[in-house]
Amino acid sequence: MAEKLDKHILKNGMVVLGEPMETVASAAFGFMLPAGAALLPTGCCGAGSVIADWIFRGAGDKNSRQLSDALDGLGLHRASSVSSSHITIGAVMEADNLTEALDLYADVILEGKLEEEQFELAKQLAIDEVLALDDDPRQKVMLKLKEQFYPPPWGRSTIGEIEELKTLTAEKTRQIIKDNFNLSQMIFAVAGKYDFNTICRQMEDLFETDPLVHCAPCPVTQTTKASKYTHLNNDGAQVHIALMTKTVKPADEDYYNARVAVSVLSGGMSARLFTEVREKRGLCYAIRAQYHGLKEAAGIMCYAGTTPEKGQETFDVITEQFNRLGEGISKEEIERAKVGLKASLILQSESSSSRAGGIGRDYYMLGRVRSLDEIKSKIEQTSVDSVLSFLRNNKFKSFTVVTIGPKKIKRKKKKATEATENTEKDK
Repeated sequence: MAEKLDKHILKNGMVVLGEPMETVASAAFGFMLPAGAALLPTGCCGAGSVIADWIFRGAGDKNSRQLSDALDGLGLHRASSVSSSHITIGAVMEADNLTEALDLYADVILEGKLEEEQFELAKQLAIDEVLALDDDPRQKVMLKLKEQFYPPPWGRSTIGEIEELKTLTAEKTRQIIKDNFNLSQMIFAVAGKYDFNTICRQMEDLFETDPLVHCAPCPVTQTTKASKYTHLNNDGAQVHIALMTKTVKPADEDYYNARVAVSVLSGGMSARLFTEVREKRGLCYAIRAQYHGLKEAAGIMCYAGTTPEKGQETFDVITEQFNRLGEGISKEEIERAKVGLKASLILQSESSSSRAGGIGRDYYMLGRVRSLDEIKSKIEQTSVDSVLSFLRNNKFKSFTVVTIGPKKIKRKKKKATEATENTEKDK
């Protein structure tokens, strides 16, 4: 299929990206604001969640209710998220309403009212979201896994920590917004039905004239990791196991080999983890592995939910399957994995919101945007030999592990000079 990428850089450095989709009547956009969890000051974990809500509680000449009514009146399906690097706010709507929506979002970014009363409401919602993790141990264990795997501050929770949220003030949060809503580091992406020249003129009118937010981004200091195994005690009837191992980053030339390898492990009901852990042994009710990448680091992460009695065997079989992957992969497994990845790509290509998010992330991660045709071609170029070569050069040497449940597991690791495995004693 013919693909086109639109790109324009404002004088202040803000990047405007677009991908037209002739077959849709919708438009989707996202503003990537450089205020992610890793960029927050120490002691402010969770401020991103508060900000993503607070900035929509009144902006420009509209109070909170008026702004909400105006957005709803355009039929916007709004979305916001917090990653380690960005707060992303955006929406999908009928294409005819795009211009008005961008005007409102410019007010939200540049002219938020940021009232004290509304701050307290936004903060309480953020606290409630963290508390709700106790009822969702699967999400909780994966958040904790990323926190333990990535070097600080890149693993910092994107939802927040209760104690730091409680001490967060409106004054401090206003300063975070002022310091981090840096237009020169902002990425705007749109996909669907739009006129790019019109959008560029509008973005220039809205964002090139504001001198208040062009401060330099705060430097990020990385430190080393500590424990490789973390257990959170819970008296429930399940054990939630999460593990992660280092792999190549999204910009690496072996990225697609890594993605295919993960798909062999966990690309459907015929993939190895589902077959070996669930179907053959009946060890767990849920299991899945996936690639997770940041600009700074990346890993293959896996989740399994099981019972306390089966927790140890579940963990042992999962790590065995990871380590056996490099011993041999059939051509049929590779082909199934590639078909699954390309099917996901096709589904993404039909969603304007997925494409807007994809081109924005690509530009941040890679400094350019990959076309869907390029991604498909790279997947097709992988083979048994290329994936096995990748696995030989990127062995799964160690795992960061987090468990939630009534019982710990015992980890095993190889000594550098031995082929045998020794059980690691609990500290």
